[in-house]
Amino acid sequence: MLTSTNFSGLLNERFFRNFLPIPASNKLPLEFLTPDFQLPDITNGTLRKLSSYRGKQPLILAFTRIFTEKQYCPFCYPHIKALNENYEQFKNRGIEVLMITSTDERQSQIVVRDLGLKIPLLSDPTCRVFRLYKVGQALGAPLPAQFVLDKEGRLRYKHLFSFLDHNASIETLLEQYDEIVNG
Repeated sequence: MLTSTNFSGLLNERFFRNFLPIPASNKLPLEFLTPDFQLPDITNGTLRKLSSYRGKQPLILAFTRIFTEKQYCPFCYPHIKALNENYEQFKNRGIEVLMITSTDERQSQIVVRDLGLKIPLLSDPTCRVFRLYKVGQALGAPLPAQFVLDKEGRLRYKHLFSFLDHNASIETLLEQYDEIVNG
């Protein structure tokens, strides 16, 4: 969703580094221990390390596509809003949701404020974690993807972007959690 006609922040190093289309190529098998990372949590002003959740609680990693603090991917904007609106539902089930964006910390702070995010928004402006998870890229930003991890940090579900199926729905993500719990 385009919420501004100001494109001044769009053409930056990240845009050019992610301009050429590279399809998602994540081949992590189910039950695989996912790669660790640490990123700043803009929503809460802390650092989040993936491995610190191991042995404690399941996670959803929601890689999202935001071009600048005012320009969102039209497929991701509704997904960001839905995740934020349903964040308490995830928390009440014992699931932490970490949303990861490639916007820098300043841009991410504006996104948190403008959208009233409760959900932790992690800033990855170098796109290192996006590349680590091989979610792909096109037209200036990494592509969205969702990963559901069990409490040991093992991959239980992944959804990679396609034009036919942009993002995993809230219902699908909750169903994946139910499968983890109920086996």
